[in-house]
Amino acid sequence: MLSRVAASSVRIAARGYRSATTVSTEAGASDFKKLRDATKAHAGGAIVGALWVKQVEDEHHHHLQHLKEENGGELPERPVYPYMNIRNKPFPWGTQSLFFNPEVNIAVEEQ
Repeated sequence: MLSRVAASSVRIAARGYRSATTVSTEAGASDFKKLRDATKAHAGGAIVGALWVKQVEDEHHHHLQHLKEENGGELPERPVYPYMNIRNKPFPWGTQSLFFNPEVNIAVEEQ
């Protein structure tokens, strides 16, 4: 009697496991197809955006080269306004921000 109950419970469990597996596999395939279709739909916009950014950056680079040619190989001195680079509290690593780039940013004078 006990072996029959155990065998039937194993069959029921196996049958339930099998159906759960096929349902989750179908749902996973459906999710994959949705994500793939969404990627295809948005890929064109991403490519157009990347091309636009490249064009803008190229124009900016040519503009900087033109400014350098006009000023003897150097960029013109940028104006320093009193509201720029305000430091109320020093950084632990020094006066410049963590992302300081000497080619782009104006250096903060030490006080």
